[in-house]
Amino acid sequence: MVKRIFNIALAYVGVVIGAGLSSGQDLMQYFVGFGKWGIIGTIVLGIISVIFGKIIITLGSYYRSNDHYEVLSQIAGPITNKILDIALIISCFVVGFVMIAGAGSNLNQQFGLPFWLGGLICALLVIFVSFLDFEKITNVLGIFTPLVFIMIMIMGAYTFIGRSFNFEELEAISSTISSPMPNVWISLLNYFALTAMTGVSMAFVLGGSIMRIGVAEKSGTLGGLVVSIIITVTTCILYANVKLVSTVDIPMLAIAKKIHPIFSLVYALIIFGLIFNTAFSLFYALAKRFSSNKPKRFYPIMIVTVALGYGLSFMGFKELVSIMYPLLGYIGFLMLIILALAWIKERTNIKSEKYLRRKMIRLISKKYDDEQEYTKKDKEKFNQLGEDSIVDAQDIKSDIKELLKDELSENNK
Repeated sequence: MVKRIFNIALAYVGVVIGAGLSSGQDLMQYFVGFGKWGIIGTIVLGIISVIFGKIIITLGSYYRSNDHYEVLSQIAGPITNKILDIALIISCFVVGFVMIAGAGSNLNQQFGLPFWLGGLICALLVIFVSFLDFEKITNVLGIFTPLVFIMIMIMGAYTFIGRSFNFEELEAISSTISSPMPNVWISLLNYFALTAMTGVSMAFVLGGSIMRIGVAEKSGTLGGLVVSIIITVTTCILYANVKLVSTVDIPMLAIAKKIHPIFSLVYALIIFGLIFNTAFSLFYALAKRFSSNKPKRFYPIMIVTVALGYGLSFMGFKELVSIMYPLLGYIGFLMLIILALAWIKERTNIKSEKYLRRKMIRLISKKYDDEQEYTKKDKEKFNQLGEDSIVDAQDIKSDIKELLKDELSENNK
């Protein structure tokens, strides 16, 4: 169970931390441009991130969602639901091709590869991984998260240990960075709304893969905490090195090059991995949305949307971040309000469903335990609980049986 919590949490972080955050480009525009107040903004953002990380993953688990529409149809009215559905579809596609653009910029800055080739490599990888089963996909999404966390901490130590700073100079240079936001408070809200827009579709799918709601709550909280730490530490690093990084496409890579050429090589590969994580998650969630009733359409939709995204990525990474991210962030305000209201409204029901599933798991576990007797009364109670669940009775009973079989198989290895 602990392994499952970490896997989902790391996958969630991998979805949220994409080209902009891991490269530092969006943090430059959203926070570093406001100087010291920008750092304070990231701390507030971190608190919000922990709260909503828990909410999003838990709602996905509660409704057992396969795509974002299944959750939105439950928590929003018909008109609001349609608006958010369209907004999320647009968000997935737009940020998806921004990620491909980020891949092109990353490999160009580090290795001198043509922009078109870096984007093409990312696009082909997205299509290839979509053919794997979901458990393997979850593992792929989380693989780069601990690596980038470690490397950012190393860059933090290199930046701050034994060094002093001229804060007047840092503030002066920071003020020259163009920000699409009028002030730091609007900026932090817009930025988090953006991360919600880009991450919520795949986060609902991740949450939907979790039967135990308690596991979902812990996964979302942990994922949100890791995201908040990475955002705050990275912003501090960028602020301290603002003289070096204020004009480059991939600021964090420029700092990594100062440490050591091999370190920058590894960091460039990790950034590429995180870019891929987010690009894959967005295109995967998009294809899931359009193929929910016809699964055979999933792969054709996946291939076509990735190909279109690759073509649009030639608009340029830095330019796309400055134009598209704020627009999506403003749309995301509505998403945050809907999610918060849904959590407040359904909190008691979610708690009841959590205990209901625990009872079902305890009852059916008797069937697979030689030392316990699975009685007719147990079976009737199990079936009744299935009928009482918010999820379809046959689906919840079947999924819980599969969960127990998988857990027993894992324990016997």
